[in-house]
Amino acid sequence: MIKSTSRKGHCACGEVEYEITNDPMIVHACHCTDCQRLTGSAFVINMWIEAKNVNLLTGKLIAKTLAGGDGSDHDVFFCSNCGTYVWSQYHRAPGENLFIRAGTLEAPHEIKPDVHIFVRSKVPWLELPADAVSFEAYYDKKDVWPAESLERFERNMPV
Repeated sequence: MIKSTSRKGHCACGEVEYEITNDPMIVHACHCTDCQRLTGSAFVINMWIEAKNVNLLTGKLIAKTLAGGDGSDHDVFFCSNCGTYVWSQYHRAPGENLFIRAGTLEAPHEIKPDVHIFVRSKVPWLELPADAVSFEAYYDKKDVWPAESLERFERNMPV
């Protein structure tokens, strides 16, 4: 659940500002090598949310299509001024969904991952919490997502 203070976010220079109007359907901590490379960190925290629940308030995002670790494409969106990676859109994920980088929120410390994915490539010095839900690669949504999130996902599917 996102608290009201973290419903807005921005890039490093502040030119791009956005707001989200609903909680994410799920929050991933992705440990794949692509996310490590793109962020320059050990993992990324992605908030999976319907695009209709995200409003770009100011600035311009530039999109670049990249191949992911499984070979499928995804578009990364970054600030045209400072280059901060704000969100992505995975071609493999059906529907109009965005994966917002939680680190771009005004209060990123309020976000906790629901699930850790691709832990097979997790950096060895990082120890996950004992109660963390984690998968070597990916998972089946119906086994992990809350019922309300599954319903939202289904409503967002193309007809």
